[in-house]
Amino acid sequence: MDVVPDIDGVAGESVVVIGGGFGGLSTACYLADAGADVTLLEKNEQLGGRASRLEVDGFRFDMGPSWYLMPDVFERFFGHFGRSPDEFYELERLDPHYRVFWKDGDKVDVLPDREKNKEIFESYEPGAGEAFDEYLAESERTYEIGMEHFVYEDRPRLRDYVDTDVMRYSWGLSLLGKMQGHVEDYFDHPKLQQLMQYTLVFLGGSPTNTPALYNLMSHVDYNMGVYYPDGGIGAVVDGIVELADDLGVEFVTDAEVTGIEGRYGAFAVDTEGGERYLADRVVSDADYAHTEQELLPEHKRQYTEEYWESRTYAPSAFLLYLGVEGDVPDLEHHTLVLPTDWDEHFAQIFDDPEWPDDPAYYLCVPSKTDDTVAPEGHSNLFALVPIAPGLADTPEIRNRYRDLVIDDIAENTGTDLRGRVVVEETFSVDDFADRYNSYAGSALGLAHTLTQTSLLRPSHVSDAVDGLYFTGSTTTPGIGVPMCLISGGLTAEAMADDDV
Repeated sequence: MDVVPDIDGVAGESVVVIGGGFGGLSTACYLADAGADVTLLEKNEQLGGRASRLEVDGFRFDMGPSWYLMPDVFERFFGHFGRSPDEFYELERLDPHYRVFWKDGDKVDVLPDREKNKEIFESYEPGAGEAFDEYLAESERTYEIGMEHFVYEDRPRLRDYVDTDVMRYSWGLSLLGKMQGHVEDYFDHPKLQQLMQYTLVFLGGSPTNTPALYNLMSHVDYNMGVYYPDGGIGAVVDGIVELADDLGVEFVTDAEVTGIEGRYGAFAVDTEGGERYLADRVVSDADYAHTEQELLPEHKRQYTEEYWESRTYAPSAFLLYLGVEGDVPDLEHHTLVLPTDWDEHFAQIFDDPEWPDDPAYYLCVPSKTDDTVAPEGHSNLFALVPIAPGLADTPEIRNRYRDLVIDDIAENTGTDLRGRVVVEETFSVDDFADRYNSYAGSALGLAHTLTQTSLLRPSHVSDAVDGLYFTGSTTTPGIGVPMCLISGGLTAEAMADDDV
C-alpha cells in the first residue's frame, strides 16, 4: 500500500512549508511530486531540523538523531518517488547493534545474531530465551499490524476506530496497558526488562507512562537491525534534500518565520528578514505550540496556553559533543550506560524534575564506523543524558554536570576522557528552545502517553484556519525520524482530502 494514494488535488497550488526537519522535508517532497509549487522556509542556517550537523576542527557531529532504525520506512518513502535509499547513501549494519554497561560492572553486547541474543537472555534467567522468542513474535505482529493499519493509515477521529476492520486488526494487541506491566509478563530479571525498554527514550517516555503497544520497538531493534548511513544521519538529510530539489522544491534558509496571516488561497507568511511569502496553503513543521502561540493571532489558535502547559513532554537532553585524542576501545558505535535501577532517573524527568543524580545515558562513537567524522588519530564522541524539559540551564550547571558525566563514563566504562578532549561543545534545554523553538526545551515534543497517542495527538489539519496544516513529531504518528517521514505523507494526504 502506498503511503499517499492520491494527492493530486494540490496540483497547481502554491504551498509554503515552515521548517526543514524530516516532517517538513517529507511533506514538501510529496506535495511537489503531486504538482504543487512548494517553498520551504527554514529558520536556521542548514536543513534537517533537529538532525543538524556541527563541524569543528575536522570533527563532524550529528547533533540530534543518530540511530538509523526501521529501514523499511526509508525504502517506502523513497520508493514513492521511484527512487531508493542506496541512490543517496550506503548503509552498514552495526555489529554489535549496541553495548550496554550497567553500573554494577556488568555489560552485554546486543548482536545482529538473534540466537546469540537468545542465549544472552537465557544466561540471566532460566526460560528467558523462550520468552525472548515469544516476546519478539508478539512484537513483530504488533509492528506489522500497527504500521499498516494505525501508522501509515491516519485515524484522526473517534469514529475511524469504530468499525469492524479496526476491531479485527487490533484484536489481541496490547492497546491499553503500560510497557512496564507488559514486559513483566515475560521477564522477571530487571536487566532483561531494561533491554526491552531502553527504546522508550526514543519515544520520549518511561516504562510507566508509555503504552504497551510500543513493544513493537523490540521487533525494530532485534529483528530489523540497527544501521549506520555512511556520513551519518546528516547524509540522510542530504539525500532527501537532493530528492526534494529534483522535485522542484525551493529552499530558503536563515528565514525565521514571524507570522502567518490569511486563509486558504490568500496566505502571507512573514519572516524576520522582512520577506513576505504568498501561498494558497501553509504547512508548519515548526514546533506546534510555537506556531499557534507565536505565529498566529489568538482567535486563530486551536489550543490554549493552558492546553500546552498541561501536556506531558518528552525529555530534553544534556548533550556533550567531544573530539577526543586517541581511541576509545571499550565503547562501541552505540553504547548505553544504565543504573541497575533506573526508576529514580525517570522520576527526575517526569515526576519531580531535576538534574539526575545517577543518570542513565547514551554514548555515540561514529568514528568506530566512519573515519570521515574525525581527524586521523582521534575519536568522535557525543554523550546524551535525558533530562526533564524546562530545567534551569546555566553555564555553571552545565560545567558541573559535564564533570559528573565525564567522571561517570570513566568509572563505568573504563574510558577515561580526562586530558584527551580537544574539541568540546554542549547543547541543552535552552538551546533546544532557542534553536528549534521547542516548547520547554523538549528534545522531542509530546511524549507518547496513553492520552497523547494516535487521535489524541494534535491534528494535521487546523480547525481554526482553512488551509493551514501541521506535520512532524507532535502530530501523528509521532516521535522519531521514521515517524516524521510518515507524518509528511499523512499531512499531504490530509491536504488533498481537505474540503477548503
